[in-house]
Amino acid sequence: QVQLVESGGGSVQAGGSLRLSCVGYGYTISNYCMGWFRQAPGKEREGVAAIDSRGSTSYADSVKGRFTISKDNAKNILYLQMNSLNTEDTAMYYCTVTTCAAPVRWLYWGQGTQVTVSS
Repeated sequence: QVQLVESGGGSVQAGGSLRLSCVGYGYTISNYCMGWFRQAPGKEREGVAAIDSRGSTSYADSVKGRFTISKDNAKNILYLQMNSLNTEDTAMYYCTVTTCAAPVRWLYWGQGTQVTVSS
């Protein structure tokens, strides 16, 4: 059974940083395509970052240059380093196992971790 547990969210002022973590249970992250998506109240889910089994990454334009997705295969942990946060980044963030081929679909996700950025 696949289980994803996110942590690391919190409240931060604009310009600050946070690092989100996602521990995977029941599977090996090195074998899968994974990513992070977010959802703010009243808004649709937005894919934020993705990483494939080889470590190739991609980002939404809204976070490119500010966010970095990475993984520690030995620890089975997915990370999202978020720098230069702004109020538009406020959302619930979820890590997800995804399909690798387009169109990308989110197959499994955790309970989420809240990120709140204040001005």
